[in-house]
Amino acid sequence: MPYRVLAVCTGNICRSPMAELLLRRAFEDAGLADQVEVESAGTTSWEQGEPIDPRAGAVLAEHGIDSAEHRASQMTPDQLRRSDLILALDRDHLGPLCRMAGSAEDRVHLYREFDPEAHGDLGIRDPWYGDDADFSTTWDLLAAGAPGIVDFVRGQLAGAEVPST
Repeated sequence: MPYRVLAVCTGNICRSPMAELLLRRAFEDAGLADQVEVESAGTTSWEQGEPIDPRAGAVLAEHGIDSAEHRASQMTPDQLRRSDLILALDRDHLGPLCRMAGSAEDRVHLYREFDPEAHGDLGIRDPWYGDDADFSTTWDLLAAGAPGIVDFVRGQLAGAEVPST
């Protein structure tokens, strides 16, 4: 059974699909693609079935990542139960995640907890309200946290005791 990572934002059209696709590539580059499955979802159904925001898609395309197949979905209790690592993209996602996750609450982390250079507010603000530069900033924050997430998951797969972030 693969190790499952779930990235969660509000509508699943900007931050979480960017995280999902970036992490898929990171796990592939680390030689872990056959052991790790990455998904994304939203805390709301507001964007259900919608494609990725074109600005997020453009940033991903700049980095050679195709997002054309993404369609927004809302997180489900079953999805949370079967996820080994649940990554909230901002602080306002923690409440809905923890309420729905129940006993899986200990697997919920802020994405930026895995970035050793991140300090203070670890949330990634919703770029939807901004411009292209906000989507580039989102990419930079996601990219900075990805190596720590890969290392954490690698340790989990190896069965090593990984210190809590």
